[in-house]
Amino acid sequence: MSAAEPRRIVLFRHAKADWPQVSDHERPLAERGRKDAAVAGRKLADTGITFDLALCSTATRTRETWKLAVHELAHRPKTVYEERVYEASPGELIAVLNETPEDVRNVILIGHNPGVHGLADILSGTAEGDARERMNRRGFPAAGFAVLSFDGAWKALEPGAATLTDYWAPAE
Repeated sequence: MSAAEPRRIVLFRHAKADWPQVSDHERPLAERGRKDAAVAGRKLADTGITFDLALCSTATRTRETWKLAVHELAHRPKTVYEERVYEASPGELIAVLNETPEDVRNVILIGHNPGVHGLADILSGTAEGDARERMNRRGFPAAGFAVLSFDGAWKALEPGAATLTDYWAPAE
C-alpha cells in the first residue's frame, strides 16, 4: 500500500428490522429492510470501493442486511461475524477496528446505532463537501452508510483521524 492510497472504512447500519416476539439479537429484517438492504448494496457498489474485509455484528438483522447487500458488489470480501459489534459503543468499535490486519486496505463494518453514528462522528475530524451536514441532518437511519478515509496503521486509528468522504441513506 502506498502512502497515496488511504485506507477506507464504511460504517453501514443494518436495514429496518421487524419487531416480532423474539430477543433483540434475533430480530429479522422487515419487508422494507430487505428492499433497502439491496438498494444500499447497489449504492455501496457505486462507491467503487473494493472491500478486503467485512466485520458484521452477529445479530440476525445485520447478517441479513449484509447477505442482501453483498450480492450487489462485484467482489465478495472475507466476512467475519464479530459479536463485539453488537451493542458496541464507538470506543469498542474503534478497538475492533484497531485489530484489523495491516494488509487490509478497505473495511466495511455492519452494525447498529447509536454506535455506528457515534463512531462516524468521532472518527471524522474533517469532512468533504456537505457529507457531515447530510449525515447530521438525517441522523443515521436504517440501511444508511458513511464512508471514511484515513492514512496510517489500523492500530493507530483514533478519534479525529479520518475524513468523512461520503454519506448515503435511503429515501424516507
